[in-house]
Amino acid sequence: MKIKDLLNSGNPTLSMEVFPPKTDANIESVEKAVAAIAKLSPSFMSVTYGAGGGTSVHTVRIASNIRATGVPALAHLSCISSTKETVRTQLSKLQELGIENILALRGDKPEGLDESRLDYHYANELVEDIKRFNPDFCVGGACYPEGHPDAPDWKTDIKNLKRKVDAGCDFLTTQMFFDNGLFYSFLYRLRDAGIHVPVIAGIMPITNEKQVSRTMKLSQAFMPTRFRALVDRFGSNPEAMKQAGIIYATDQIIDLLANGVNNIHIYTMNKPDVSEAIMKNLSHLM
Repeated sequence: MKIKDLLNSGNPTLSMEVFPPKTDANIESVEKAVAAIAKLSPSFMSVTYGAGGGTSVHTVRIASNIRATGVPALAHLSCISSTKETVRTQLSKLQELGIENILALRGDKPEGLDESRLDYHYANELVEDIKRFNPDFCVGGACYPEGHPDAPDWKTDIKNLKRKVDAGCDFLTTQMFFDNGLFYSFLYRLRDAGIHVPVIAGIMPITNEKQVSRTMKLSQAFMPTRFRALVDRFGSNPEAMKQAGIIYATDQIIDLLANGVNNIHIYTMNKPDVSEAIMKNLSHLM
């Protein structure tokens, strides 16, 4: 099933993200976690793409496993370190396996990258190539409620995002955020700029203290005072922090649903127990 059809149905969706292992030795444990999350029957599951192609070899395999469970699969595809030939090869594999949903990403720039020799510089170029390869692919893109880290200002960021949507993006998924007010302001900017594709709100349950610094480094997301207080109070108690993180994420989702945001994506970090706890909290709301 195409994700754009799920998002445009008018019914709430709750999707989950998983990531491939860093080494071949861990593939079985990751696949077990993926299978456990699939049993929860999320609306769809996305599979990330290794930075610099490091773990991308497993993306197609895991996406195929997800599809076999009956859950729609969304395969990430990063282009910053890819050649056009590599992209075509990956698209051919996905097409052969019947995977019709792709999240088109630029990806993080590796240190020392010679940009003059790149086949791709921006995600909109990848979107164009995917649609050129097979117009029937359902293509999503990433967006940043607090602004793309490489964009000099909001206007430039929204302009670049509009270029990506005009290239063929069928929907957008946000980077994680912890303050819903920032997301609502972002939605207003998108609509004001004429961007009307569905936007999926990305929620990251922070369930241990180590995740805080790691998340801050990767996403540079704003941490509200209420969330910082939660970490200060419960961070040294693993079980308490896990419970508090699940409750905080659940509260974010409830507020989003109450304000008409129907499409939620959870960055599960391959944790079936966290995914299950959040779904139980929302059992009568979706």
